[in-house]
Amino acid sequence: MQSKFMLIFRSILLILLALILLLGVAGFILSRQSFPQIEGTIVLPELNAPVEVIRDRNGIPHIYASNEHDLFFAQGYVHAQDRFFQMDVWRHTGSGRLSEMFGKSQIETDKFLRTMGWARIAAKELELAEPGTLSALEDYAEGVNAYLADHHGAKLSFEYVILSILAPDYSPEPWEPLHTATWGKVLAFQLSGNLSAWRDLKRAQLDALLGEDRAKELIPDYKDTHPIIVAQGFSKERDTGLSLAQRALDAIQDNALEFAEIYGDEIVGSNNWVISGDRTASGDPILANDPHLGIQLPSIWYEVGLHCQPISEMCRFNVVGFSFAGVPGVIIGHNDAIAWGVTNAGPDVLDLYIEKINPENEDQYEVKGEWIDMLIVEEEILVAGGEIVPISIRSTRHGPLFSDVDERFDDMRSSTNLDLPAEYGVSVQWTALEPSNVFESILKIDLASNWDEFRSALQLWSVPSQNFVYADKAGNIGYQLPGQIPIRAGGDGTIHYPGWTDEHEWIGFIPFADLPSALNPSKGFIVTANNAIVGSDYAYSLSKVWDAGYRAQRLEQLIADRSQVSVKDIQAMSGDNYNAMGPLLIPLLTNLSFQDSKLNEIIQSLNGWNYQNDMDSAPATVFNAFWRQLLVATFADELPENIPGSSRAFAIIENLIQDPNSDWWDNVLTPEVENLESILRTAFTAAIDEIEDLLGRDADDWTWGELHVRTFKNPLGIGPLGLIFNRGPFPSSGGSSIVNATGWNESLDYQVRSLPSMRMVVDFSNFDNSVTMHTTGQSGHTFHPHYMDMAQAWGNIEFHTMFWTKSLLQAASEGTLTLLPD
Repeated sequence: MQSKFMLIFRSILLILLALILLLGVAGFILSRQSFPQIEGTIVLPELNAPVEVIRDRNGIPHIYASNEHDLFFAQGYVHAQDRFFQMDVWRHTGSGRLSEMFGKSQIETDKFLRTMGWARIAAKELELAEPGTLSALEDYAEGVNAYLADHHGAKLSFEYVILSILAPDYSPEPWEPLHTATWGKVLAFQLSGNLSAWRDLKRAQLDALLGEDRAKELIPDYKDTHPIIVAQGFSKERDTGLSLAQRALDAIQDNALEFAEIYGDEIVGSNNWVISGDRTASGDPILANDPHLGIQLPSIWYEVGLHCQPISEMCRFNVVGFSFAGVPGVIIGHNDAIAWGVTNAGPDVLDLYIEKINPENEDQYEVKGEWIDMLIVEEEILVAGGEIVPISIRSTRHGPLFSDVDERFDDMRSSTNLDLPAEYGVSVQWTALEPSNVFESILKIDLASNWDEFRSALQLWSVPSQNFVYADKAGNIGYQLPGQIPIRAGGDGTIHYPGWTDEHEWIGFIPFADLPSALNPSKGFIVTANNAIVGSDYAYSLSKVWDAGYRAQRLEQLIADRSQVSVKDIQAMSGDNYNAMGPLLIPLLTNLSFQDSKLNEIIQSLNGWNYQNDMDSAPATVFNAFWRQLLVATFADELPENIPGSSRAFAIIENLIQDPNSDWWDNVLTPEVENLESILRTAFTAAIDEIEDLLGRDADDWTWGELHVRTFKNPLGIGPLGLIFNRGPFPSSGGSSIVNATGWNESLDYQVRSLPSMRMVVDFSNFDNSVTMHTTGQSGHTFHPHYMDMAQAWGNIEFHTMFWTKSLLQAASEGTLTLLPD
């Protein structure tokens, strides 16, 4: 009987494997239909004049046009050629319409996104947009639609072949400026990094679980030995009643509902730094940037060059760098005069309010003793297959009710010590839920030629607030924080506020002139790595949430140690794998002695480690497994769902090892009273057991890259479809709170969950010496040669040329496409 069962099982398995193989072969054949035309000519009646699109050897297009209509039209066209499915998913995300594409599994996600109301806000933004910005959005949309006019199904992207089975009635609609604007809201969500709704909720839960004093031990003060971005010049006499206590608390890694499943597992931060010519080998500035975002496929970035020929009032752009598919212009890069890079600044721009709900009318809430009607918007969610799901979106004066769409707010009465009304809701006030003009800012940055014009452009950058570093041809370097950052009547945004009073209302925003800024600092460089922006003398409250500063400290050290920094030095810095916990913990480990001689031998092998999390390093494997088990052994007994990670864990452990008998070392689930030494023993033993289970018993074969792997997942790469659309695993160096920030969740496993989404180094001595690389490849088409051709090079900290001069581009091109008017 068992033999017959096994025969049937094997037969079913063989049939499934055959079907997957058949689907893969069909995918390989059909996917080629969607590969973009990169040579010859295409006639497009919407154009005013010929446009030349030269693609370099990595498939990166440089667009040459004589007028701005044609320039942005062509950008929309080439974005659609390479990434339309990505664009389609992004616009459905921004509008809360994922169920139309992916079915019932996305209904709850859509409810959350509809409640956020990004599409409604984006529509208001378009009504307020200045004519030049609106024209660029319309020209871009026209180019996308020109491509859609004669590309459908498999010719558009192989994903649509799969969607024709999963959602037979689905067909992509024409592109509209609204779709670009809604993606801007998704971008704000992604780049906000420390979305404080869940951070504040988790803080309240920790206070209730541990007590405020003990919970504070998990939120260490920012070390006074770690760098501050703008350390001087912002001490203003102003009696606000607010203070800046510098504490480090990592971004909550779980995003709303299923949102993270589509757009990467966590959102962390970034590095950027700029060095004056006084400290470089060439005598000219060098600027570097590597934004850290959730791992995803295709890459979030699309590299492009936008070149007007000739430069005139009719056509003003000459810029290269990184764009988002779906958005005109260049987000990060350089033009012929300036360069810029961004990191997440992390100001607290989101507050939660406890709303007192009328027990007799759930659509009313209290304001200063009176019941006020909520604003209610009725919408419908269309689900693939024809089902329509109605949704009522309730909002108070502060914003939408988060508690209507996020069950984490349901049990606040039992999980927190907050004084809650008999009937309550939780609303959110967030700067991203107001109209902004970030696209106008992007285009003005692309055109800026000096520091004043650059700062003028950033005055329009409302959200998400970012750390901008700057350099120019005149030799200047600078830093500017833009964005709408609220001033509160009371409080600092770290807790839930009673919404029925005016005691914690927003009363304005920090004036742009008062936002932190620096030009040509005396030390000759500027580093930002999501660390503290200002000191306690700053007159306003920016945030109590900074990265703990280990990456910033390491970068400043690497720069300070070199008197003549070169582009090659910067490339090496980008891949620096130094683990700041190594020198703190290795001496404690190597003092231990075990009865098991193998454990003693492995411990002593750590003595010669250089503290670099290199992918081929055995000591890095041992140490990181020990680090993971140390956090589990220390915190899982009391905080099974809240084990600290990343830079916060670095800071907590650095503090705790100063007190070998701290209560945190004791495992409350055992009768013994553990101390630091016993927890070190427990963690190290567990680490070696885990490595042997995962990598085998031969320690000579252990490598960090075999544990710490990158797997890139396409939105459709689920189940067997992953064999077609997903790529990996790839071995990786680096780790959390390391300059090469390949983040992992220490409480779960070693998988890379976030990473430097691209690396860029701009050389002002010769723009053609500038280099870059992003994580996957330029193409969004599975099986295309440029779908995954950068992944290996990225992992090895290699770079490709960021072409500037047309003749050099032509010499390295893989094709030239001419777009002609009718």
